[in-house]
Amino acid sequence: MTNKLLKTGIIGTVIAALCCFTPLLVGLLGIVGLSAVAGYLDYVLMPALAIFILITIYALIRRARNTTS
Repeated sequence: MTNKLLKTGIIGTVIAALCCFTPLLVGLLGIVGLSAVAGYLDYVLMPALAIFILITIYALIRRARNTTS
């Protein structure tokens, strides 16, 4: 369970970071014709990045507790 949670956290963090710090998602939305939505991306991507980072930290803490027990 902990490994699955850790993988989810890491993959989600990488995807959210790529979309936050690169124009990848903005370009994709422009190609599809939804460039008007690009102004609202910060309201979704930054909290998603924070949540995935917290999931990763939680999974690492659980993993550390399970190996010491």
